[in-house]
Amino acid sequence: MSATTTLLDTLRAIDWAEIASAGGDTLLMLGGSLCFTTLLGLPLGIALYLFDRGRLVSSPKLYALLSLVVNVLRSLPFVILLIVLIPFTLLVTGTSLGVAGAIPPLVVGATPFLARLVETALRGVDRGIVEAGQAMGASTRQIVWQALLPEALPGLLSALTVTAITLVGYTAMSGVIGGGGLGDLAIRFGYQRFQTEVMVVTVVLLLVLVQLLQMLGDWLVQRVSHR
Repeated sequence: MSATTTLLDTLRAIDWAEIASAGGDTLLMLGGSLCFTTLLGLPLGIALYLFDRGRLVSSPKLYALLSLVVNVLRSLPFVILLIVLIPFTLLVTGTSLGVAGAIPPLVVGATPFLARLVETALRGVDRGIVEAGQAMGASTRQIVWQALLPEALPGLLSALTVTAITLVGYTAMSGVIGGGGLGDLAIRFGYQRFQTEVMVVTVVLLLVLVQLLQMLGDWLVQRVSHR
């Protein structure tokens, strides 16, 4: 039997409907968690920037508190976070399994990560822009929305791209607790049942997804950078 025939037989033996369903679950987890992570991480990152010493709303104590919370959540390995948050996930969604059960820990794990990236992007904005806004009598809200965020937009898009790619890895790890998606499929079939072909297919699909996200992010950054 030729190698080509063996490969074709192996591909035919794969349950492609199951692969497609798991891929759809991964996209749902990624989309849902990225949406909530952005809604929480962006304002948290802005707050970290504003409350830092010498910034617009300087409050060293509040900054230290927020920074501590962010650092603690970032320091926890995501696999441990998945397990620790099971009671919280059950409270919020009623289940710790599937797409719904995976989104809360994904959001909790990625929000502090995005917040730090947002803070870093805002720090990269020239102080002269902020000072010019203050000299014209602009409020803090006006400076943030009309000066800081537009100027930091390329950095913010890069931050979202990195966060999205990180979330892809997190969705794969959520399979450890039955979170669904390609990671769950790889663990149940590729690892526990020794179906190497399933493992290879899921890894390839995850690599393709990461590459597409990176290409999209790079394209968006280039677009806004040449305005």
